[in-house]
Amino acid sequence: MPCPPASTFTPGSPAPLGATVTADAVNFAVYAPHATAVQLLLFAGPDDPAAALGHALDPALNRTGPYWHVRVDGCGHGQVYGWRVDGPRTPAAGLLHDGAKLLLDPYARAVAGQGAYDRAAAAAPGDNVARALRSVVVDAGRYDWQGDRPLPAPGRDVIYEMHVRGFTAHASSGLADGLRGTYAGLAARAGWLRELGVTAVELMPVYEFDAQDAPPGRTNAWGYSPVGWFAPHAGYSSDRSPTGPVDEFRDMVRALHSEGLRVILDVVYNHTAEGGPGGPVLSWRGLDNRAYYINGPEPGRYADYTGCGNTFNSNHPVAGRMIVDSLHYWVEQMHVDGFRFDLASVHARGEDGRPLDRPPVLWAISTDPALAGTTLIAEAWDAAGLYQVSDFPGGRFAVWNGRFRDDIRRFWRGDENTIESLMARIVGSPDVLRGEQARPSHTVNFVTCHDGFCLRDLVSYDRKHNRANGEDNRDGTEDNLSWNCGIEGATDDPVVAALRARQARNFLALTLLSHGTPMLTSGDEFSHTRVGNNNPWCQDNGLNHLDWSPAAQDAGLLRFTRELVALSRSLRILQEDRYWAATSPERGGDISWHGTRLGQPDWSPRSRALAFTLTHTGGDEPVHVMANAGAQGLSFELPPPAPGKRWLTVIDTARPSPGDIAGPDAPAQAAQAPVKVAPHSLVVLVCRA
Repeated sequence: MPCPPASTFTPGSPAPLGATVTADAVNFAVYAPHATAVQLLLFAGPDDPAAALGHALDPALNRTGPYWHVRVDGCGHGQVYGWRVDGPRTPAAGLLHDGAKLLLDPYARAVAGQGAYDRAAAAAPGDNVARALRSVVVDAGRYDWQGDRPLPAPGRDVIYEMHVRGFTAHASSGLADGLRGTYAGLAARAGWLRELGVTAVELMPVYEFDAQDAPPGRTNAWGYSPVGWFAPHAGYSSDRSPTGPVDEFRDMVRALHSEGLRVILDVVYNHTAEGGPGGPVLSWRGLDNRAYYINGPEPGRYADYTGCGNTFNSNHPVAGRMIVDSLHYWVEQMHVDGFRFDLASVHARGEDGRPLDRPPVLWAISTDPALAGTTLIAEAWDAAGLYQVSDFPGGRFAVWNGRFRDDIRRFWRGDENTIESLMARIVGSPDVLRGEQARPSHTVNFVTCHDGFCLRDLVSYDRKHNRANGEDNRDGTEDNLSWNCGIEGATDDPVVAALRARQARNFLALTLLSHGTPMLTSGDEFSHTRVGNNNPWCQDNGLNHLDWSPAAQDAGLLRFTRELVALSRSLRILQEDRYWAATSPERGGDISWHGTRLGQPDWSPRSRALAFTLTHTGGDEPVHVMANAGAQGLSFELPPPAPGKRWLTVIDTARPSPGDIAGPDAPAQAAQAPVKVAPHSLVVLVCRA
């Protein structure tokens, strides 16, 4: 509620940081060690151009060490506020205070003022109060969770990476106008995700971000430009009240949990929306630029290990504590189940930018008892060349396995010298994950993600087509390892279309049938296209918005994906978080390797074929997989079936739907040895009565 004009201001407390609601007051506290003057501004409404009240803090009463604080009686949940912080502006010393700017509280639980916000005004000299983002007081205890709790991890997660707005923003989603592209819209589709069979959704950034941080005429659609690490992005809420996004996010989490779906957030702690030296003053820069950013050797410059203009100083004690506090909040108050850390290797760098042997923030996260049951996933590299997929610090982190993506793509493209690497990816990449505590679940296996080509484009384009982004096709990776199957882009050629369909199923099958944690990209399950754009981060349109109309979707691929996920989840050998033992005549084992002949894998440079058999000691049906990435059909020998059983074909990617995968409408068919595997295709058999 807004503070009354006669509000009483008392000294307050330096802890906890942010705005904390008590029975009849709010305590405000902020870290600003070099400030010479601090003012708290209180607004009657989220869009008011001027503050209703301003209170200058007295350093003799309202300062404890580096913290400024004040208690305001008569104010509470929903109060809109901001800080003005004045102090030295000495770039040579790394201090960039600007007392004219309204600053967000970095601990704000909600952010308002997006309608009037102007990024340019925050970057230009002078007062920007009328066009600034504002913080909002949130009483976290007001929400009724109705018994909801964060969900424990299943034996094996199947992750679905998705964009909250892109998932339901399209008119074809069938939702009312106000719900499309929102947390509520995603909640309404929770049942559809359960039917797909995934166990977790990995949401692209939902922390409050600066949508204006984009080229002219475009918007920052993906959200990798944070302005607050405790506040859900207001633009994804159908409830436009100042605190509405908080409760709508919680409603979404509760709806997803009710369908058995865990919630993993893609978190961006490596940089902020304040950008480089000419960027806006939004929060951290105006509070303590020296503590919050890694400063470069030149005065006023930043070390940029992120490619985004600045690098957050994660291993500074105050900055690192903020990251851990943020994670606690999302787990304890928002019931989030896990986190994927964007450019996570940034957090391994010290204040001088050099990699640390034991980076404090990563070990603090990894050993934090409040996060002990939380999934932690690292994008284990940064934009300055630090690559830590093999040995990411902290012990507990899973990693996005870029080697899996690249090696699977090379194999199905038909490259030479791929068999040995392919074998390592199938068994959980023990050659890559070399840490003492490494387990198969620590490799997140994917062939597509938000970065790079989506699945349909991976099999339809040899080159990126990114001119719509306004950077003359310079952005986005050139190294796509893709194959257009003979024609660049859309085609009516039935032969090319059939080959592309086969390749898409091949990629999905090896992703789901390899050991580790599989990840799918939203839209790949029904052949969404980005028309060759491999970096549509600034496209708030059909490149990112899923088209749910039947004409735009491949119903056969959707059916294949659902049945494939179900098959993978039924195989106990894939659920067990241990590395497989190779089968030997003396002691048996979990996996045996073959080429077209039993027990004779072909490692020669020109080999395009591999087969393997999975045998679970607990009595599961043996599974036999045969992959042929070559241009000619091949005949594969079969292991002898167990007495009284036979080999049945459950997947053949060369067959048209619904014969491509066994299911209720297409039962498994008996396989005859030798099995003929068509060019560019994969066949899976199970041994059963």
